[in-house]
Amino acid sequence: MGTENPGRPGFPARPASLPFAAAPQTATPFSSTGPVAGSEPPSFRPTAMPPPPQASSLFSSSGPPVRPGVPGFRPAPPGTFNDPSVPPPQPPSANAPPAAGTFLRFPPPPFSSSGQVPPQQRAPFVGPPPIQQSGSQPPSFPSPPQPQTPFVQMGSPPQSISPAPMGSNVPPPTPTHQPPFPGYARMQQPPPAHSSFPPSQGNYGPPPPPVSSPFLPQPGGYAPSPAVAAPLGMQPPGSGPPIGGIQGLAEDFNSLTVQTRPGTMDPLFDSSELPRPLDGDVEPKNLDAMYPMNCHPRYLRLTTSAVPSSQSLASRWHLPLGAVVCPLAEPPEGEELSVVSFAPASVVRCRRCRTYVNPYMTFTEAGRKFRCNVCTLLNDVPSEYYAQLDATGKRVDLDQRPELTKGTVEFVAPAEYMVRPPMPPVYFFLIDVSISAVRSGMIQIVAETIKSCLDELPGFPRTQIGFATFDSTIHFYNMKSSLTQPQMLVVSDLDDVFVPLPDDLLVNLSESRSVVETFLDSLPSMFQDNANVESAFGPALKAVFMVMSQLGGKLLIFQNTLPSLGVGRLKLRGDDSRVYGTDKEHVLRLPEDPFYKQMAAEFSKFQISTNVYAFSDKYTDIASLGTLAKYTAGQVYYYPAFQSAIHGEKLRHELRRDLTRETAWEAVMRIRCAKGVRFTTYHGNFMLRSTDLLALPAVDCDKAFAMQLSLEETLLTTQTMYFQVALLYTASCGERRIRVHTMAVPVVTDLGEMYRLADTGAIVSLFSRLAIEKTLSQKLEDARTAVQLKIVKALKEYRNLYAVQHRLANRMIYPESLKFLMLYGLALCRSMALRGGFGDAPLDERCAAGHTMMVLPIKRLLKLLYPSLIRLDEYLLKVDLKSIERRLALTMENLDSRGLYIYDDGFRFILWFGKGVSPEIARNLLGADFAAELSKATLSEHDNEMSRGLMRVLEKFRNADRAYYQLCYLVRQGEQPREGFLLLTNLVEDQMGGNNGYSDWMLQISRQVQQ
Repeated sequence: MGTENPGRPGFPARPASLPFAAAPQTATPFSSTGPVAGSEPPSFRPTAMPPPPQASSLFSSSGPPVRPGVPGFRPAPPGTFNDPSVPPPQPPSANAPPAAGTFLRFPPPPFSSSGQVPPQQRAPFVGPPPIQQSGSQPPSFPSPPQPQTPFVQMGSPPQSISPAPMGSNVPPPTPTHQPPFPGYARMQQPPPAHSSFPPSQGNYGPPPPPVSSPFLPQPGGYAPSPAVAAPLGMQPPGSGPPIGGIQGLAEDFNSLTVQTRPGTMDPLFDSSELPRPLDGDVEPKNLDAMYPMNCHPRYLRLTTSAVPSSQSLASRWHLPLGAVVCPLAEPPEGEELSVVSFAPASVVRCRRCRTYVNPYMTFTEAGRKFRCNVCTLLNDVPSEYYAQLDATGKRVDLDQRPELTKGTVEFVAPAEYMVRPPMPPVYFFLIDVSISAVRSGMIQIVAETIKSCLDELPGFPRTQIGFATFDSTIHFYNMKSSLTQPQMLVVSDLDDVFVPLPDDLLVNLSESRSVVETFLDSLPSMFQDNANVESAFGPALKAVFMVMSQLGGKLLIFQNTLPSLGVGRLKLRGDDSRVYGTDKEHVLRLPEDPFYKQMAAEFSKFQISTNVYAFSDKYTDIASLGTLAKYTAGQVYYYPAFQSAIHGEKLRHELRRDLTRETAWEAVMRIRCAKGVRFTTYHGNFMLRSTDLLALPAVDCDKAFAMQLSLEETLLTTQTMYFQVALLYTASCGERRIRVHTMAVPVVTDLGEMYRLADTGAIVSLFSRLAIEKTLSQKLEDARTAVQLKIVKALKEYRNLYAVQHRLANRMIYPESLKFLMLYGLALCRSMALRGGFGDAPLDERCAAGHTMMVLPIKRLLKLLYPSLIRLDEYLLKVDLKSIERRLALTMENLDSRGLYIYDDGFRFILWFGKGVSPEIARNLLGADFAAELSKATLSEHDNEMSRGLMRVLEKFRNADRAYYQLCYLVRQGEQPREGFLLLTNLVEDQMGGNNGYSDWMLQISRQVQQ
């Protein structure tokens, strides 16, 4: 393994702390940093323009008229100055053609005098189209009306109107054209041109005159700014977004009206109008036109694709500001990852900030130098990488350089990126063989699955493999290739553990294949009569560490009994309900013995990643065992009350996925960003080796990492911010690689733009990690309250953007981009990791859910929080073939007693049979068990078309995401308590026990927002 920056000293190990990566002690994970909103004075106040001659007063209380009967009033955003050059809106006229929508844009006329200082850019007015009048007017623009009292919007003054500084790598903005009014054919304009985000807060007007700049607008080349505006979607990289294509803040205005319950004065929301994410996670695409060379969102997503320009603006963004990274996510369908080798030269990087070459770097001086897009340093182009520039300033080899045209690329790392030769993939299995493990059938399933995967393990023919078992003693197995069958070596001294034959316990799989297969065949019968109830798990861990420390690799632990002997023994806890609700509650979710965290730190240091498979119908202390996975980039799989006849298929599929998916070994990850911002806290399963270097002994496509961002400087002067994720790792083939993801996002001065470009999925992903970490230091109730408080503060700040609050009484407003945030917040508070108290979830299940949610990618997490509910009987009867794609809201109102429904959260299926479901359906699907208690029935394929159709549906859902295998649970309406704990408690929109329903939750948030 090598560090990402060769030649630099190693980094100290992560200090001992909580098992989840917590925020620095200076602030809680949910605390808002930065100065108070409004505390920072603007750096520049432009001189106010003189009002028109007929203006009678500076301010006008009359806004654009609202058409009667229109429920969605959309006021214009605040934060702009009085601009006399922009005509105020006119009242609607009977002679004017009808508008295409309720409200339209209002384009400004151009300036007549070249000497006039252009006002700041501002968002367009929202109102009815102006009346056309005769007289001189610019061509293809509606003529301005007679001067009258100007319309003034209240808000803070703009920050700056100066164009990008010379030191910036952002080209100057170019003129833009407004899109035509819908329905006005004779006023059509050219398509909107590219421009940059306005440097002022929400102002709209002609851009400043172009400034000569040495930075080129094309990828990989140098050229002056084009004289002709580029069409939308073809903007050069590094430029800001096109203003003509931007929706104004008012166009993102969504609202719900508080109604009154019939016959009472109780307020309520109409549940049919509440927004629901029935299409699942939708990856953001709002930057595709601005920055077409960004990496795909499945690799990197920001909580908002607009970086605030100042600390004061960031302090008004009460939601998490950060990113979610899935560095090894599977490429989008139809795309192939480009692998680039610079051999025999080294990888091209900026010599100061170490950013890797990417599409946003610009070349100049005939191709001899390139400018770093992150730190703007001018670097020499290595002679091996030199290419001339064509007449347009692009490199002549641009089409042969994927690193200059694609946001995601993989470099082959040279020798200086290694501190030792790349290690082979290593798989070591530590298996509990105590009496409970034998009786559950776990040993047989594990042995059969490992044997079936031997041909598919990555890294052939270099792959190494080893085994150890334990009960009250530790058993090693010599599998030297010269043997015909394995030799068992027993270590009974638990206080002074040693490793017999250290050189023969890890063997090359291709050389010792027959010995390994013989061992796996005999393993289940070897311990079938074992009556040992003890577990020397701690000493076994120490012994395995001695075996693996030279090479590193992946350790898979199969644990069935609470550790009871030697170091690391644990005791029963969590049975005392009186602890819940007190200051000692969180201790139950922390590791009881520091031994496990110390072992995890040693494992990480020697490149060992740990996956924990826990099986038990009793307490196994997942809070302690999960620490091994937490700090080694591993994963926790929990199978409560495991029985091979019921849960065997789930274990088979998930273990197979773990063994055969492509894995990055000996990895480190760093995310870079431009000066002025930095990532401060990291959340997920890893060991933090330095302030920003994540140590990942093994990482795969099913793991995601979250991080929070903060502004270091009071004011950012650039118009574009760049982020680059770099993962240095050893591929299973033995090659050292660097996977690089690059993204550009605009820097904005308007809070409304941050809301418009918000990403609910990334916000909820960060929310969940912060909330779970909060449960490790505070009560569950405190974590749930923190989630709700953040949502309330964000919606209140959004509401405060509007100066007409008196017109918004009894209405809850929110941006279009965050319309599902409230529901996901409710679902998070009702998830297994955060719900209720002592009686609402077993302690092990709660801790296992927390460990799982900490590593889930966004799409999988959102499905877990708001699962699919689909009616099946109409599909199986061929009545409605499209019903299989129609998701329903998670409420009892959608469960028809005559129907058959499937609930899918990505981890399990629940088939719900209504009381009145057709006996024919039940008989075809369940066979002879159709009338029995469904808890004792099993689902299998029967010889009829309906049963085969159901199996096809289940297989289709499972193939949509193979990370976890969904077991199918059957439940009949009214079959309690099974129906209650399997399904009813998971219908997050319904009120259940002390939990709010969706309508009540929205009403509660609405009241707090308006306080």
